[in-house]
Amino acid sequence: MKKNERKHIIIVTLFILIFSSVHAQKTDTIISLEDTNLLNELSDTTEIKLLPDKFLFTQKIFWGKKGVMRNFESFKLNPENRAKELKIREVFFKAHQITGLLTTAGMIAQGIVGSKLYNGDYKLKELHEGLAATVNILYFTTASLALFAPPKIISEHKGYSSIKIHRALAIVHLSSMIATNILSFYIEDNPKLKPYHKAAAFTAFGSFLAAEVIIKF
Repeated sequence: MKKNERKHIIIVTLFILIFSSVHAQKTDTIISLEDTNLLNELSDTTEIKLLPDKFLFTQKIFWGKKGVMRNFESFKLNPENRAKELKIREVFFKAHQITGLLTTAGMIAQGIVGSKLYNGDYKLKELHEGLAATVNILYFTTASLALFAPPKIISEHKGYSSIKIHRALAIVHLSSMIATNILSFYIEDNPKLKPYHKAAAFTAFGSFLAAEVIIKF
């Protein structure tokens, strides 16, 4: 990879890091304020609903009324323990933001390297494979942090919201990531699949970036 191209990757990555960290601070402040209010409510009354009416199936496995975590005394369903869970949720989502940011940077680098590899620069094959492994680890870590975080207390409001759009886009980029990985196993023996692999990869990146942007506003 030429020096100018490396500089381009570094500049783009730094821009994303700065932009996302500024918005992440704002988001974290809002989350902290919401959690503080909820913690106060939990302290004042035991009549508040401790779980939302609807939350993700993956969250129910661990944090539902009969979830895995309810087998431990520290996570029995009561106001005090739910207050602890909200703190855990906050940690999960802060980590989710950080790994999401790193995933975006990795996808940009992977896109640049992948395009050059498609154009015949086969010296970058090992770098491309290394980046692919890194992006996959970061991506699925990011997804897991959201899928398995403790649920909030208040149910989602009806109608459209940035959170709902974020989740809809998540379905798109998750499907595209799976398709990208499956197609990557068959490309060497079937080069005709390259356009589909490339389309899946760019769809994954575009929808992932859109999901990150929409949640900031």
